[in-house]
Amino acid sequence: MPAVIFDVAIVGAGTAGLALARAARGLSVALVASEPAPLPPAGEFDARVYALSPGNAAFLAELGAWQALAPERRAPVHAMQVHGDAAGSVIEFDAYRAGASELAWIIEDRALQAALWRGLDARERLEIFAPAQCRGLEIASGFARLQLADGRELTARLVVGADGAQSLVREQAGMAAAAQDYAQRAVVANFACARPHRGVARQWFQGGPVLALLPLPGDRVSMVWSTDEAEAGRLMALDAASLAREVTAAAGGALGDLSALTAPKAFPLRRLTASAAVAPRVALVGDAAHVVHPLAGQGANLGLQDARQLAATLAAREPWRDPGELRLLRRYARARSGDALAMQATVHGLQRLFAAKAAPLAWLRNAGLNLTDRLPVIKNVLIRQAMS
Repeated sequence: MPAVIFDVAIVGAGTAGLALARAARGLSVALVASEPAPLPPAGEFDARVYALSPGNAAFLAELGAWQALAPERRAPVHAMQVHGDAAGSVIEFDAYRAGASELAWIIEDRALQAALWRGLDARERLEIFAPAQCRGLEIASGFARLQLADGRELTARLVVGADGAQSLVREQAGMAAAAQDYAQRAVVANFACARPHRGVARQWFQGGPVLALLPLPGDRVSMVWSTDEAEAGRLMALDAASLAREVTAAAGGALGDLSALTAPKAFPLRRLTASAAVAPRVALVGDAAHVVHPLAGQGANLGLQDARQLAATLAAREPWRDPGELRLLRRYARARSGDALAMQATVHGLQRLFAAKAAPLAWLRNAGLNLTDRLPVIKNVLIRQAMS
């Protein structure tokens, strides 16, 4: 058996992979990243944003990454309004009434990436391989071996697949995944708004499409409009002024006239669930394990929760226990299975319910929003779950 150099090799340097590299204290770690560390953002805000839960904001603070996020490039969400596709159907969530300072934080993708990278090269017992591509994975009884595209090989007790929905680690480990294409795209762009958003996130279900306007610092909002392929193509083809008028109208003028700040981008939407989160010498985190529809803004949160739990599981292992031992990894899988599966089922169910055209279902979903809005106990449970 070759000498094992690393306790953990993390393949992928997205949000979940970087968070785990910072959180896996006391372990020797190899981080395989396809690209080098990004520069901190400057100028206009990135159109791709995350709505991070307070629980994950606290996790990032423990890692020292939250402090690296410039305060002027993050925005708190103090309240949320979710509108059904019938007039007057709405549910509202308020941080103050839930006894919290905020429901979420809106963070740019590139700002979060830069914050997680910052200072990572100074971490003890961490070696970064970037830019580098993983080309193969071999599992043996006491170790795993990674083959990189440049011919180098790494050996580790545990390999973590943090390499996204098309995970090579998952494939090479023989871990199946069930995928479903929603035949939709998320069109994203940033806008200046004539009226202040006051830290309120707004979402409109439109009988299939879902429009969200998320608060950014200042009088700006980030739009996420999930819609079918044809409509997404039409929106992408609009000039800036026409797109702004359409979004203003779809939002019912809630923020006054909007004006485009960034060109729109579009991302395909799909659902993916790995058959298992762990295998001998392998664990999956983030999109490698699960991909959800963005209507609840939980994709990045699930990945950070994966990293948090896996790091905690490794830290709590018995002194003699191998970090890649399947019995240990199953503790991580059990700890995450309930929350991850519940979130996936909830988001998928909401997407299907609000996409349904049948009149009884339309009545049910809109009546359900109004009923829930009148039941503070249920609302508080939903808020607490989303804030973890």
